[in-house]
This record gives sequence, structure tokens and C-alpha cells, in this order.
Amino acid sequence: MNKNIKLAVAGAILATASVANAGIIIPAGDWTLDIGGNVNTYATWTRFSGTQTAGYATYWAGKGSGDNLLGGGTNKSQANITTGLLPNYLSVSGSTRQNDLDVAFTISINPGTSTTQAGNQIIPAAQENRQAFMTFGDKSWGSFKLGKDLGIFASDAILNDMTLLGVGSGAGGLAGNTTTTGRIGTGFIYADWKAQVAYTTPNFSGFQATAGLTQAFNSRDLSGTDVATTARAGGSNAYEGKASYSFAANDVTGKVWVSGVAQKLDIGAMSSRPTGNPENVVAYAGDVGANVNFAGFGLTGYYYSGEGIGQTVQFYGGLDVKGRKRDSEGGYVQATYVLPTKTKIGVSWGESSLDKIDAADTGLTADLKDRMWTVGAYHPLTKHLNLVAEYSDVKSEYGTAQAKGKTGSLGAILFF
Repeated sequence: MNKNIKLAVAGAILATASVANAGIIIPAGDWTLDIGGNVNTYATWTRFSGTQTAGYATYWAGKGSGDNLLGGGTNKSQANITTGLLPNYLSVSGSTRQNDLDVAFTISINPGTSTTQAGNQIIPAAQENRQAFMTFGDKSWGSFKLGKDLGIFASDAILNDMTLLGVGSGAGGLAGNTTTTGRIGTGFIYADWKAQVAYTTPNFSGFQATAGLTQAFNSRDLSGTDVATTARAGGSNAYEGKASYSFAANDVTGKVWVSGVAQKLDIGAMSSRPTGNPENVVAYAGDVGANVNFAGFGLTGYYYSGEGIGQTVQFYGGLDVKGRKRDSEGGYVQATYVLPTKTKIGVSWGESSLDKIDAADTGLTADLKDRMWTVGAYHPLTKHLNLVAEYSDVKSEYGTAQAKGKTGSLGAILFF
């Protein structure tokens, strides 16, 4: 099973639920192939209320659609059958040892579960290709990764989120997509899947660090229009890094981490940029988090802060029309407990915010704040199959406007 799915299982909420440590292992000459992944499906019920112009409901990923996540300004309900925060995964990995180097690759495809149009299995039924990377190195000096994989900044935030193997938010507006949104935008910024060149150190008694260059993303305003037009076209790379320390003492295990991202944004093309202002700004963010497990209990705490980074998806809404950086911050807390039946129950709360700069910031009429609390139960029915039940309550505040979405979900996730 590929590395990120393993981390999701080990680092998120099913540490005690029984999940395969590897997929289907096939010796192939000098190579060992590992075919693994997951299939998941959930029945969801969402109740909407509030005002359509509230921030998270309107502006997630720059879509500008008031009913995209929280259903808009009407009191109504919606039922869907769809994937959760994890898409369905089929991953093929290969590894070999050659010339004193550990060499490996991973390629994955990630189809969605649901369609919303009769007779149409192409649109809106979605599919992603999240991973296509190679690694090479040795445990004595570390390893390099080249290709597309989960971003470095905020990756531990999503891998420790208990909704990773469930639904969280977004079930009411993302049917036909590959995933829901979990806690993205209500406790952390999405790490995303990025082309990268990264180096990871050896494991020094629990301490490990990663640094890398990743493909830069354009900065977009809250309508989804590019406002820094050359970054993704090759203006500059983003710089990302993280450091972590994992520990185990008697019955206590845990991990502490920090990570960050910085990227230069070209705002020279902005017609509203004041004369004399620099043509470039640097957007950046940093975070800190910790996870501790003991006697069946699991506790996670996480906090991030940034300028120009946006609130939900990186670089969306991070700049105003003059090219000035908006402040954003957020975090979440989470507690889980494993019952004698091996069922893991959990509760979490988180918030993300994006601040209006001043009266001249016409793109935001007020500060944006999005909160969600979630309760969930995750039961290992077999070695590979886990049943999941969740309830999530999202509240988005945009000045005096509010939008709400309450989602219940029942389903299962199968790892192989």
C-alpha cells in the first residue's frame, strides 16, 4: 500500500482498527510490486440553512457558488451517495535495491463514486491522478522524491484529521466529485497534490525533516480569477519544508511537527496596483501540531497562520485587488478513544479565518470565519473493512451573514 495511504491509516483515526500493512505484493524480477488502495462510499444527509453570501459557502476554491457546500440561503435538505474525504484509490508502487540505492515509484488513479446525470458516466463523474513520483536514496543519508505527491506544508494536519477516513463537510454540494472536504477550510488549509523535488533526511532517533521545491500556484481572488498570473506558468517555485519528532515511551506514543510554505507572487499585471508598489509579494504560512496516544486515548492539536496564503485552498483569496496580503489563521483540536469493542469514537472542533485588510479591501466586505465540529465512530468490521458513522456541523460567518450545514453520514471504507 502506498506511503500516504499508510500514513493516513496510521496517523489518523484507525490506528487500532485492523487495516492491511501492505497491498497485493508481487515479486517481478528485480522489482517488488505493491498494488493497494481503498474503496469507500457513504450515504449522506445534509440540512442547509442561513444566508447564501456567507464566506465558506460562497468562496470555497473560488467557485463563487453559494450552494456549493452549504446549500445557499434556503432551508432545505439533500441526500447523496458519494465518496468521503478520501477518494477511491488504486495505487501501483514498485521498489528495488540497485547500486546501493533504494529506488521506488508510485502511480495512482482516484475515481469518484457518484454520478448526478442519467446516462452520463463521464461528467460529472470525476477522476483524479494524484500521484506519479519516484524516490531514490538510502537510510544512511536520506532520500529524494521527484514527481507529484501530497504537498509538504499542512500535510500532517490532514493526515491526523479523523474525518480523513470519513466525510466531514461538503457532502451536500460535491456529489459527482471525487471527494468531500472533511475539515479542509475549517481547521487547516489543503496541502494539495503538487509536482515537487524534495529531500527527506534519515530518521535520527525519531527526528526527520523534509525540504523541497514545489510547482507554484497562481493566486486567485474570491471569484476564481487569477490575480497573480505568472506564478504557475513558471515565475518561481514555492519553497516548502517540515520537521517532525516521533516518540514512544512505555505506553505513550506521539508526534510533534512544524511546517511552512513560501511563494513569490507576481502582481505586476494588476491594473489596480498602486504606482510605485513592488511588482512582487511573498505569501507564506507556517504551522505547528502534535498528536499523543495513551491507554486508548488520542489527542491532536494544530494551529496555522499565514499572509497571502488564503483560507481553504492555497492562494485563493489571499490577496486583495491592490495586491496586498490578507492575514489568515486557524486550527483544530481532536480527541479519540478506543472502546473495548475496538470501535474508535472521536470528537473534533476547528476554525479557519480570513481577515479583511481595511476599508479599501473591496473584495471582502467583512472578516470570514468558518467553524466545524464533528463526532464520529469508526469500527473495524474485518481486517480490511471499516464501518463509519459521522455527524458534522459547519457554520460560516461573513459579517452579519451566516450559512450552516449539518451533515450525517453512514458508510464503509475498504483497504486492500
